[in-house]
Amino acid sequence: MKPEKLKIMIVQEDEDNLTLSSDYLSRRGYHVIARYTKGNDIRTDVEKESPDVFLLNSKLADNKTGMEVATEILDVYPSAPILFITADYGQRVQVKKNPKLRDKKFEVLIKPVKLEQIENTILNLVIK
Repeated sequence: MKPEKLKIMIVQEDEDNLTLSSDYLSRRGYHVIARYTKGNDIRTDVEKESPDVFLLNSKLADNKTGMEVATEILDVYPSAPILFITADYGQRVQVKKNPKLRDKKFEVLIKPVKLEQIENTILNLVIK
């Protein structure tokens, strides 16, 4: 799938990182359809926009974690590709132990990550 065809929803705690990721992916030809800092805010747009890929941070600016948001997304779209970014290496282990995430299009990147890594992982998720 070509980048300009991919609709990406980004949910990251930090506004600066959110802007950096969004701007980079937009410049590379992706269609960033929505950006959020809070997990509670995405529910309506997930169903309305039908993103092709989700980019989630493990920590969010509200009472939800990225992991909670990921499982909610998968409840609505079981085959949704999700890229999960975290500074906590233990999150990778938790993902492998979580039965809701087993056998899903779900990748974990451990911070610090380069923008190119994010893009490459998104492409790999989509062609899985």
